[in-house]
This record gives sequence, structure tokens and C-alpha cells, in this order.
Amino acid sequence: MDENDRSIVGFVMAGHAMVHIYELSIPILMTVWLLEFSTTSAVLGGAVAVGYGLFGVGALPGGLLVDRFGSRRLISLCLAGMGLSFLVLSIAPNVVGITVAIAIWGAAASVYHPAGLTLISNGVRERGRGFAYHGMAGNVGIAAGPLVTALLLLVFEWELVVAILAVPALIAAVVGLSIEFDPTAAVEMADGGERQPPSSPAEFLAETRQLFTVGFALVFVIVAFNGLYYRGVVTFLPELLGEFLTVTIGDTRLGLFAPDSPLAEEFDLAQYLYAGLLMVGIGGQYLGGRLTERIEPDRGMLLMLGLLTTLALLFVPAAETGLWGLLAVSFLVGFALFAMQPLSQATIAKYSLAGSRGLSFGYTYLAIFGVGALGAAIIGAVRTYGSTSILFVVLGGFSLTAGLLALLLVRTR
Repeated sequence: MDENDRSIVGFVMAGHAMVHIYELSIPILMTVWLLEFSTTSAVLGGAVAVGYGLFGVGALPGGLLVDRFGSRRLISLCLAGMGLSFLVLSIAPNVVGITVAIAIWGAAASVYHPAGLTLISNGVRERGRGFAYHGMAGNVGIAAGPLVTALLLLVFEWELVVAILAVPALIAAVVGLSIEFDPTAAVEMADGGERQPPSSPAEFLAETRQLFTVGFALVFVIVAFNGLYYRGVVTFLPELLGEFLTVTIGDTRLGLFAPDSPLAEEFDLAQYLYAGLLMVGIGGQYLGGRLTERIEPDRGMLLMLGLLTTLALLFVPAAETGLWGLLAVSFLVGFALFAMQPLSQATIAKYSLAGSRGLSFGYTYLAIFGVGALGAAIIGAVRTYGSTSILFVVLGGFSLTAGLLALLLVRTR
């Protein structure tokens, strides 16, 4: 990589990591809020679903804004907005305040993926390596978010923890405006120019109609159902792991801390297990990326959806066999969940138009994070009014539906 590539990749790696640090800190904080505000999983799941929904819904207008104003400016505004949202969250007095703060985060974070992917596509000459490092940084953020949050909660009250988390994004926003790079180096070299964004509603609708072939429409629905599975798992798995661990090994603090110490009160082994299975996702992403080089990505996606369905149906029986069963099925879920990402991204590229690649990612991230945000509300309601077994059957239903559509996609392409 030359200096321009390194500058861009470093910038987007920082942005991608920060987006997912904040995203995955929220489920850990939810375990505290459930007790702090004496609320239910259904109410809190609906509250965070607002922010997660905006995270997805904003991707489409975010993609259009990127084409109009440039990736550097949008990523810096995204980072500043996320930092400010967590400052607002630190003074939230109730669930309504939490809802407002996370909504601000979702709106700010929504522009990142179209902006980051566009910047790599247009500015990085070694695009493959750029996407690889970008994805790895995202997975580091996914794992670091819950881990860092859990560690800080051992020492500080949640309000101070949230304020501390706000600082890195604010710093990165300032740095992003000052670093030097050419955001169109790869376009000039490889494509001969930039795509002109739609300049009117009529042009936008015309480009949308051209993009939504039968194949792309199927991909859109597939990634939406996978988004429901993803959001449902990452939002409530810390709490579920805590329950399984308590049944399996009892009080996880025994022998680690004095019973009356502050650390004993705050320590939660489930949070560290959750961070560990998210770290396993880095290996899953590597495997998914290698699979895109060896088989058609839509076929690889079909295989991974079948695995996710199987794991959802086996999760409770495996967890009930004991600690090793719980660990095995948890880490397999973490591995498969993130192996889906490069496979789905490659499939999106396969079934979209080269000249509308930014718009295609805007629409599909709308599906993944926008429609997918309903997974938090759906699973929260099932958790409140149903059983854990039914919860995992619902998750399996999401991935089974996506898998059947992927099978149709493969057979009719």
C-alpha cells in the first residue's frame, strides 16, 4: 500500500471500530439498565430498537449524502455525532432519555458504512486489502465494545462509563478532518471517473428501478432476515448467557472476589464470555472472506444460513448439557454470525450494478440494520412473554427463511 492507501485505510479502520464499539456496548449497558430503571426486556428492547432502526434507515440517505458531500466530511460528522450522543446518554434520567440518546447515535452512525465503503472503493488502489483491514477493524470493535464496557463497569458507574466511551470518537472526528489523502485515487486509476449521483427524485427512482432486479430484490430480503437474526442475538445474548451460566456453575463470582467487595457486585462472567465469542467472529470473517474466493458467494451464504439455523435450534439443548456445551455452541454462533458478513457483501456486489454500487450498499444496509433492528423488539417481546426455547426457535425461523430465499436465488440466478 502507498501512503494514500494507508491514510485512508487507517481512517476508515478507526471509524469502523468506533461504530461497532458503541453498537455492541449497548447490550452490555442494557443488563445494567434493566435493574437501574426496573423495566422489562420488551420495553428496553423497543427503546434500543429505535436507535438501531435509525442506524439502518439512515444508510440510504447517508449514501446519497456521501455522493454529494464526500466521505471524509460524512465520516467525521458521524464520529462527532456518536461521541455527542454518548455524552447525552450519560445524563439520561430514564428509559425515555436512553431512547433519545440511542436514537441520536443511530442517526449519526447510519452514514458510516456507505461512506466508509465508498471511500475504500474510490480512494484505495489495493482495494482487496483495504476491505480486509476495514472488516478486521470492525470485528475488533465488535469484540472490544462489550469487553471494554464490562471492564469499566467494574470500576465506575454506568453514567461515567458512557461519558468515557464518548471521548475517542470526538478525538477521531477532529483527526479525520486534518489528515491528508486523495479520496478518488482509485477511481481515477481504475474506473476513469466518479459516478454522478442522482440529482432529482425522478433520477433516483429510475436508478432504483434499474438496481432492483429479481436477483438483487432476493438479496435485499435475505440480508434483512439475517439482520433480524443478528440484532436479536447480539442484543440479548449477554443476558441469556448469564442465565445459562448461573444454572450451570452457580454464582460465577465465588472464589474470584471477596463476597462483600465492590468488584464482586459488578463482576459478570457472562459479559466476558460474550466478548470472547465476538472475538471469535474475527476468525469467522476470515473464513467467510476465503470462501468468497473458492465458491460463489451466494452458495457460501446459503451454507452459512443453514449453519445458523442449526445452531439456533441446538443452542438450548447444547447449553443444558453443561459448561462445555454452552461454550461450544456460543463460540460456534459467534463464528458463523460474522462469517456471513463477507459472504453477504460479496453477494450484494455480485447482484448489483457497478455504477450503482454505493446505492446498492445503501439499500442493503437499510435492510440489515433498519429492518434488522426489529429483531431487538421481537426477541425482547418473546423473551418477556415466552420461553428461552421459543426465543431460539424464532431466531432459527429468521435464518431458515433467509436460507430458503438463498436457495431460490442460487437455483434461479
